[in-house]
Order: sequence, then C-alpha cells, then structure tokens
Amino acid sequence: MLHKPVLLIVAHGSRDPRHAATVHALVARVRSMRPDLRVVTGFLDFNVPSVGGVLKSLAADGVREVVAQPLLLTRAFHAKADIPAVLREAPRGMRVRQAEVLGPSPLLVSALERRLCEAGLDPADKSSTGVVLASAGSSDAEAIAVIADIAREWWRTGWCAVRPAFASARLPRTEDAVRELRAQGCQRIAVAPYVLAPGFLPDRIARGAADADVLADVLGPAPEVARVLLDRYSEALRTVPVAVGA
Repeated sequence: MLHKPVLLIVAHGSRDPRHAATVHALVARVRSMRPDLRVVTGFLDFNVPSVGGVLKSLAADGVREVVAQPLLLTRAFHAKADIPAVLREAPRGMRVRQAEVLGPSPLLVSALERRLCEAGLDPADKSSTGVVLASAGSSDAEAIAVIADIAREWWRTGWCAVRPAFASARLPRTEDAVRELRAQGCQRIAVAPYVLAPGFLPDRIARGAADADVLADVLGPAPEVARVLLDRYSEALRTVPVAVGA
C-alpha cells in the first residue's frame, strides 16, 4: 500500500504562547479536513519540536517522503533561505519537497473578509468602508510588492479604499494608513491583519488600529487558510524534491 507523503507544517515560532496555540489549532483543522493524511508540525525557532527534530523522528518511523509547507504568507527570507537550509539537512534517504507559501490566494482574501465580518463589519457597508491591509512587513521587495498587489485587487471588489500597511521594515504603519483613509473621507475604517498568528508584530498592528472602527482578528485557523494549505500540498506533489537526505 502506497503512503501519501507526510505534510510537515513549518511555523516560525514565537516566545508568545498564543502563536503556537494558533498554529496547533490550524493544524487540527487541517487534520479534520484530511483525516487520511499524516500532518505534523515543526518550528524554526523558540518552540519545539524543531523542524530538524521532526524530520529525524519521521525518518526513524520509516517515512521517506515529506512535503514541507511554510506557514508563511509571502516569499521572503524565511521561505527563500532559512527553510531550504533546514530541509537540506534531511536524514539520509528522505525526499523532501518544499511547498509554496500560502499567499497570495483568493481564499485568503475570503478569510480576511470573514474576519472583518466576525469583528462586526456589515457587508452592506463595504462601499463606504476603507480597509487597512496590515502585514508584518519585510525588507524583501518581492514580498512588499505582493502585499501592494493584494490591496489593489481587493479594492476592486467594491471597498471605498484599501491601503497596505506594515508593522515593521516598511512604511506606512497601521495608524498612518488609518489617518489617510479618514482624511480621504471613508465613513468607516477597518483594519484587517494579514498575519497568521498572534505575537509581537500583530500586537503592534492592533495598537495602530486604535482609531479605526473595526479591528479584525488574525487569520489563524480559518477554514480558508486550511484549504489553501492543503492546495499547496497537492501542488507540491508535482514538483521535484528540494532535498534528498544523503
């Protein structure tokens, strides 16, 4: 009987316990959607188990095929450097494929809208509401361009305006984008954190949203996020392994 490659979800990790709790909640949702699939979690930093430790444990169980799914929304340093470096240290004989990051995806935009509605935004007010698409931020130009593209495409679905903002590395900050939308004349301002789990930077986004009318929750274990994650797993099965343990 052929076994499906194990899905290894690679999370960043954080000293904030809410981060790991949210990652585990998302993984639980993924498992509920694909009970036929073995799904495990590894962290790059701060939390255990480590990615390398998980790979060794899987190898000891006889696993030879793994798809590593970065729990990231954009292709920045972690996806381009950190994760590939860890995967290259896979145990002897293990074939590892690195899936693409989760974003961009229309499903993630649907998850953003879900969170806004859960926070009290009435969909009927969409045309008079300005949205701040608040991400963690990055020094990677490709990642920043993706956030700008998402904001532009999301605005075309009927919002009064959509402005990107960043908690670090780039400007504007969330509070600056809120002020800009207010000055533009939007009747309501909503802040949509484009982040997966709570932590230091999402808390900065929340503080910057003090003068907004609506602050959505992080994406977390939204069903749309789990669906994208499983789609990326399926896509990765058609790619060449990035690492073969030697």
